Amino acid sequence: MKRRGIGFYFRIYCKILAQDLKSKMSYRADFIISTIGMICTNIAGFISFWILFRNFSSINGWGYYEMLFLYGFSLISLTPVQCFFDNNWSLRMYVYSGDFIKYCFRPINLFFYYQSEVFDIKGLGQLAFGAGTLIYAWIKLGLACTPLMLLKTVLFLFTASLIMISLQNAAAAACFWIQNSFYILDLAYRFRDYAKYPITIFNAAFRFIFTFLIPIAFIAYYPSLVILRPDEVPLLSWLSPLIGVVFFCISYKIWMFGAMKYSGTGS
Repeated sequence: MKRRGIGFYFRIYCKILAQDLKSKMSYRADFIISTIGMICTNIAGFISFWILFRNFSSINGWGYYEMLFLYGFSLISLTPVQCFFDNNWSLRMYVYSGDFIKYCFRPINLFFYYQSEVFDIKGLGQLAFGAGTLIYAWIKLGLACTPLMLLKTVLFLFTASLIMISLQNAAAAACFWIQNSFYILDLAYRFRDYAKYPITIFNAAFRFIFTFLIPIAFIAYYPSLVILRPDEVPLLSWLSPLIGVVFFCISYKIWMFGAMKYSGTGS
């Protein structure tokens, strides 16, 4: 197959995205209701967060605004998986029905073609809520707002998002081998709830698991330390970009390995 450049895939994605948005706008009531639901979910999470800190002024040395920073950081870093990789939730249905076979005969990257078919625009509401929370916490903490700080924030947000994308890709790919794979994908998704807390509040066993096995600590905690506590940044924080890229590549290989072994339902 002829190798395609980034420009080619960008143009293709823009065309697919335009068609997907047109189809969604034809059901505006559904879009509005689902967007309101997404916003209400984030507001409910914020209220729970606020209630928790009415009873505790700090958690293991982390104050309210630092925790709020982690919360906003995690919401923003989870937005790409919500917007660009939402089609992973439908993968098992395509595989079981045999409809996935149609993706195997296109002269473009299989992973790109499948994921690009769906853009969940509701994730933009989550992005706005997370950005507002992050900015509010940033101001309250009195953090510097220099070009270098902003550049580091954008870089570490991008690489942090690769972790959740990787977890979802690998969990979704389980459907190529396991029939009841939904529970694996749902479990991977639920781990995001732990991403907004500092890893130091967990015991040693969970710290190891959330750092090296299911690396959700790299969704918010380790990347945020570069911004929040620049004088005590551990090595793992600086390695976050590399770790994000490595885990994404591994999850991509797992997804593609399962997809290339797929041969339809056999019926």
